[in-house]
Amino acid sequence: MKKLDLILSAVIGFLNGIFFYFILKQVGVTFGFLPFLIIVFPILAVIGMLITSFLGKKFLFILQAAKFFLVGTLNTFIDLVVLNILILLTQISSGVFYSLFKTISFLGATTNSYFWNRFWTFEKRGEENKPKEFAKFFIITIIGLLINVAVASFVVNKIGPQFGITQKLWASIGAIVAAFFAFLWNFIASKFIVFKK
Repeated sequence: MKKLDLILSAVIGFLNGIFFYFILKQVGVTFGFLPFLIIVFPILAVIGMLITSFLGKKFLFILQAAKFFLVGTLNTFIDLVVLNILILLTQISSGVFYSLFKTISFLGATTNSYFWNRFWTFEKRGEENKPKEFAKFFIITIIGLLINVAVASFVVNKIGPQFGITQKLWASIGAIVAAFFAFLWNFIASKFIVFKK
């Protein structure tokens, strides 16, 4: 395992801890242990990377999937943080503006995803075919955007809050469900279409 992989895993874990704390605070969950999150998340990320590095010695896609998943957790938290900031600023957590906010948050997370996955997950450092690669990425992103926003909007606007959950918390739950579906699409498309070697 490369030392850089461990460092980047810890950095992503640290950022995830900070973002998770903000999201919990925004949806009304009181959790006073920010130091706990910013210590535990990096440790879990590094342990996960060590385990998958061992498994990835025989199958490269396992290590790539782990990196993609870790980057995906960061993307999900970026998505949720941007979404919750927009909800906080406007006090709007449903309807057509929710769909617009979800689009903005998804695009921010996707931009982050491109750079992390290009340079770290799939280790594409060359300059060859950047315009073609970006065009593929853009198309994949648009499809991922449609999947993500459609699923999140369906969960939030059609299913609606369940089990006594507040609308604000339900908005984040809708985003998490959508992230799962977008993750599946994005990994398969990134590995076999955008960043294939």
